[in-house]
Amino acid sequence: MNIEKIKKDFPIFVNQPDLVYLDNASTTQMPQVVIDAVSEYYSKYKANVHRAVYKLGEAAEKKYEEARQTAAEFLNAEREEIIFTSGTTAAINGLAFSLGQTLRAGDNVVLTRMEHHANLIPWQQMSRRYGFELRFIDMCEHTNSTKLRTTNFELDLEQARKVIDENTKIVSFIHISNTLGTINPAREIVQLAKAVGAITIIDAAQSVAHIKLDVRDLDCDFLTFSGHKLGGPTGSGVLFGKKDRLAGLAPFLFGGAMISAVGYERSEWAEAPHKFEAGTPNIAGAIGLAAALKYLQSIGWDEIRQHEKELLAYAREKLRKIDALKIIGPNELAGVISFTLGAIHPHDIATVLDRDRVAVRAGHHCTLPLMDYLKIGGTTRASFWIYNNKSDVDRLVVGIKKTLGVFRI
Repeated sequence: MNIEKIKKDFPIFVNQPDLVYLDNASTTQMPQVVIDAVSEYYSKYKANVHRAVYKLGEAAEKKYEEARQTAAEFLNAEREEIIFTSGTTAAINGLAFSLGQTLRAGDNVVLTRMEHHANLIPWQQMSRRYGFELRFIDMCEHTNSTKLRTTNFELDLEQARKVIDENTKIVSFIHISNTLGTINPAREIVQLAKAVGAITIIDAAQSVAHIKLDVRDLDCDFLTFSGHKLGGPTGSGVLFGKKDRLAGLAPFLFGGAMISAVGYERSEWAEAPHKFEAGTPNIAGAIGLAAALKYLQSIGWDEIRQHEKELLAYAREKLRKIDALKIIGPNELAGVISFTLGAIHPHDIATVLDRDRVAVRAGHHCTLPLMDYLKIGGTTRASFWIYNNKSDVDRLVVGIKKTLGVFRI
């Protein structure tokens, strides 16, 4: 991969050449091809979809449905299995709303200790409403001589086999932890769920930009991701659902474009995917998302993964030489290095780094229960993507050492 060439594809680095952007787990920067695709819709053929019989509307619908096909091919799915959403949070909320009402006391939904709030709070709320139990797959751990919890930051599959039982109706889990960088064994978890007839949902918000996804290989029932995590527009995303699952799933938004017939007393729904896309969708967002998917594929997944492995290995080597720094995550990482720096608050670290134009994330990373589970107050997170290089890592290391000097550690 020619990182300097890739970097030139992103206008923000042309406009701010001194910026070291290491907050990609939160949101990625956008390449010019995506900006152009969105701008072209607004400037050349803006119209609504599924309604117009004039040429402008036909052009908009053609591009919108082409975007659906692009997303389907990206995931190795069928076009009818792709629903456009505003992102992962909206998709999981919709699934929790529709699936939650089918559950009762005695049923259970299994999550993991690593979940982002977006895959925790919706199930919490539905559990309170319908009375089903929430269970969690722990991380491998042991108790040392000081009786503090230690972990390798990987899920405990032996414990998972006990947690997932005949009363488990749904297993919903994060593919790659946005806080730890852990790559969870998705296929194995899906198979454990299938063995008891449970529905599987994969939160691929973090994995989508780092590893090739194949829903047929994963064999999951649902999978969702957000466009802004892979160079696409904010407010765009995809929910994949197997055909049979979508056919039996109640819609979670109601209004225009999702119906086949309407009366004053009752309505009938359109077939999937349209029954899940009520109202005017984010047309420009879907078109931009498709452009981002094509851009990633043009680089190549093997190249992306190899670059990331080399960059993360380099970063870990450099960071481990800083005595006060402790990496919070497993040895096999994807995109993320979280760390603590002695007693220095993560917000203070991020503030000092920002003075040198190094952008990182600090805090709980929308995983506050995970922080409580690990008994830490928060971390500083450096997250990498296709445009980051070893020079960015070096700038990060210099900034961390400067932080230690500021706080005299």
